[in-house]
Amino acid sequence: MKKIEATIQNNKINIVTEAIKEIVGGFTILEGNGRGSGKRQNIGSSRGTNTMIAKYNKVALISTIVDDSMVEKVTKVIEEAAFTGETNDGIITITTIESVLNISSKEKNSKAL
Repeated sequence: MKKIEATIQNNKINIVTEAIKEIVGGFTILEGNGRGSGKRQNIGSSRGTNTMIAKYNKVALISTIVDDSMVEKVTKVIEEAAFTGETNDGIITITTIESVLNISSKEKNSKAL
């Protein structure tokens, strides 16, 4: 099993979740601030006369766990849905999961997904 985490632009949450909802068992979304190598937004001051560069971008982290056989398909769908061609499109990380337990059903590993 693998955990796929995609850090994407906040405004891409709906597009990405619509794209993956039929192919993964479930997912978690965390919204927050991030700072990577991409361009940050220019924001106006309170009076609107000056602008400054935002310290952070608004990002979302979408996390899911899938069987090894689904990794390529899920990452490709996320990549296509989140892509804008800008330097701040985000990143996808994949890590190995040793064990999963579904608390309510008591099922383990692949059956728990």
